Amino acid sequence: MTPWQPPAPSERVYIVGDIHGCVGQLGRLLDAIDGDISKAGGAPGRVVFVGDYIDRGKDSADVLIFAGQILRDYPDVLVGLMGNHERMLLDFLDDPAGPAKRWLRYGGLQTMASFGVGAGLSADTKSMGALLDAAGDLRDAMGPELVTWLEHLPKSWNSGTLWVVHAGADPDAPMDRQADKALMWGHDAFLKQERTDGQWVAFGHQPFEEPFAEAGRIAVDTGAVYGGTLTAARVDPDGMVSFLSV
Repeated sequence: MTPWQPPAPSERVYIVGDIHGCVGQLGRLLDAIDGDISKAGGAPGRVVFVGDYIDRGKDSADVLIFAGQILRDYPDVLVGLMGNHERMLLDFLDDPAGPAKRWLRYGGLQTMASFGVGAGLSADTKSMGALLDAAGDLRDAMGPELVTWLEHLPKSWNSGTLWVVHAGADPDAPMDRQADKALMWGHDAFLKQERTDGQWVAFGHQPFEEPFAEAGRIAVDTGAVYGGTLTAARVDPDGMVSFLSV
């Protein structure tokens, strides 16, 4: 087994787990991060969102509009990654009558409803006309700026030996050569096989009852949309990892 050294980012980093439309918890967690920054003093560091801002939760539109705005306004402090749910939304906008319509089964209906569109659709809708109309209505409701912002979200972020991704990584591949599928959807070996390069990977996507930091992995999805908490991991340059949950 790898003798793991603590993660060593070049600055303090707060890593926010999957939000899934839980706008109230997001507001409380950002307040908690602000309070923690004030107590810690020094430079504010960086706040990184692992993605999955939308779907399943009823306030997905509010989260997406708010997150999109603050991430564009404060690019030196805030970073937003793309999650698999954002990828599914974009695929639906591009080809709603094809395989991308599966998004409706995984929270897409709730997201469309939060934007005030898609009434009458179900996860089993097969009408090409209805699907095309719904995708067009959603694109209009979101607006071109928000859609373009989503399309350009990065798949990973790195500082020192700390990497932040949405879902996981291939333990046999260098972190700067990961496939998008592994970063956004996970990899079968990610939780079973340790890396050998000393890099730490912080991730969301898979909910756990409690966050953890061990053997090169930092898990931050604690199932907010399922009644759990919304969590942020704080990773300091000295390797200390702590968690804030609301």
